[in-house]
Amino acid sequence: MTKEIVVLNSDYDDAFNVETKPIECPYCHLSQIPKMYSAIKYKDTKKYTILCECCNQNCGEAFNVVYDNSTKHFLKPKNPTPQAHDLSTEIKETSPKFCDIYNEAYAAEQIGLGQIVGVGYRKALEFLIKDYLISLDQSHEEDIKKKPLGQCIRYNVTNENIKQVAERATWIGNDETHYVRKWENKDITDLKTLIDLTIYWIEAEIKTKKTLEDMPERENG
Repeated sequence: MTKEIVVLNSDYDDAFNVETKPIECPYCHLSQIPKMYSAIKYKDTKKYTILCECCNQNCGEAFNVVYDNSTKHFLKPKNPTPQAHDLSTEIKETSPKFCDIYNEAYAAEQIGLGQIVGVGYRKALEFLIKDYLISLDQSHEEDIKKKPLGQCIRYNVTNENIKQVAERATWIGNDETHYVRKWENKDITDLKTLIDLTIYWIEAEIKTKKTLEDMPERENG
C-alpha cells in the first residue's frame, strides 16, 4: 500500500478539519486538542495516522491516532499504554499481589477486554481480603488461604465497614464469573467502587493503628 508523509500546516488543516476534534491522550487520559505534527496518508484510503503531542503540561507524551477523513472522526489512539492505578503504600505493603492483579485487570479494562475485567477484579479482591486478614493474625494463615472468600469476610473480618463493602463487592464479582447474573443492575463500575471503598477502610484501619502506636496514651493527658 502506497504511503505519503504530510506535514500539518494551515493549508492542510483547512482541508483536514482536525482543529475542532478532541482526542483522549492514551497516557494521562485528558480529553484535548493535542499538538499535531505530521501524518502518514495511505493513498488509496481516506485514513491518516497522525503524530500528536499531549498538551497536558504534566504529561507531554507523543502518541499516534488514526483519523478517517471520510467520516471526520478520530479512531482510538494507536497502541495506547494502559495507565496504572495509584495504590497507597499501606495497600502495597499489605497485599503486593492484589496490586499486581488489580492493575492487570485495570489494563485489560483500558484496552477493551471487557469480558475478563470483572474476573480480574474479583480475584484481586480475594487477595486483598485474605492478605489483610493474614496481616492481622498470621497464626490463621493456612485457614484463611483455604477458606472461600465469602466465609473469610463473614467470619473473620471484624471491621464492620470492611465487612459490608467487601461482601457486596464479592456479590458483584461473583456475577462476573457466572453464566447467570444475580445483580442485573450492577456492573464493573459498581464493583470498582466497592473495591475502592474496601481499600479506603483497610487503609484507614492501618493508618489509625500506626498513629495510635506512635502516640500511646499518657496519664493525665
